[in-house]
Amino acid sequence: MVALQRAAHQTLDQPPLFADPFAACILPPMARGILETNPDRIGRSWYSSYLRAALAARSRIAEDALADAVARGVTQYVVLGAGLDTFALRNPHPALRVFEVDHPNTQAFKRQRLQDEGLKPAGSLTFVPVDFERQDLTVELLTAGLDPTKSTFFSWLGVTPYLELPAIDATLRSVASLAGRDGGIAFDFFRRLRRGEWLMRFLVWLRSRRLARRGEPFRTHLDPHELRTGLASLGFANVDVLGPSEINARYFAASGSRLRVSPIAYVAVAARVLKSAT
Repeated sequence: MVALQRAAHQTLDQPPLFADPFAACILPPMARGILETNPDRIGRSWYSSYLRAALAARSRIAEDALADAVARGVTQYVVLGAGLDTFALRNPHPALRVFEVDHPNTQAFKRQRLQDEGLKPAGSLTFVPVDFERQDLTVELLTAGLDPTKSTFFSWLGVTPYLELPAIDATLRSVASLAGRDGGIAFDFFRRLRRGEWLMRFLVWLRSRRLARRGEPFRTHLDPHELRTGLASLGFANVDVLGPSEINARYFAASGSRLRVSPIAYVAVAARVLKSAT
């Protein structure tokens, strides 16, 4: 579903905020057929519009932050919960080693899609099968060849709402221990709902119920202020928590796009180094 909406963004929202020439290529044939024959079917609902906006914004923010990290000297990039992410096919940084971390079943499906379509990484790519709820991320990454003496940037998109809080905390601690001097992380999350947000509570409940039937219920919403404090306590010197107002103003309103992210969609970018003075 996520990959299909990312591919739909390339055609339904012009110009796309996040350009991905491989978004449609990696889709399974049935999903690609829907995209090619009836793209409006994908983008009709209110939720599809919110989802496309969130996917485009979070990917753009994460890869912009990665580019900044590479400019600082980062040479390793870990994509947590990679799914059908296509960065490894588009990697513009020749010296950057890419590690994709995901559930073993999801990763096996993706590897088969790459093989079926003859898609090859643009640079170094290592697959790291990990179940976030049961395995130690640090151990698995080091076993897969991540160099702990080098700085690493992490992206973690579309995962936190489906994990329990202890798994989120454990992952962020692992990231903090492996990021190195110039590394960091970009990840998205749902804001904790406030009292009186009855309509939003109802909409989230509707969506959560549907996802629960597919075996992936929403489990955790986070408080932006608590998260900022927590990231700082883990040693991240620079933390940006982008809320919907800032994301919409920066990426959609200025371009005249009709897309908007949900009122509870947030993206955090945390780096080990302070921003340079301007």
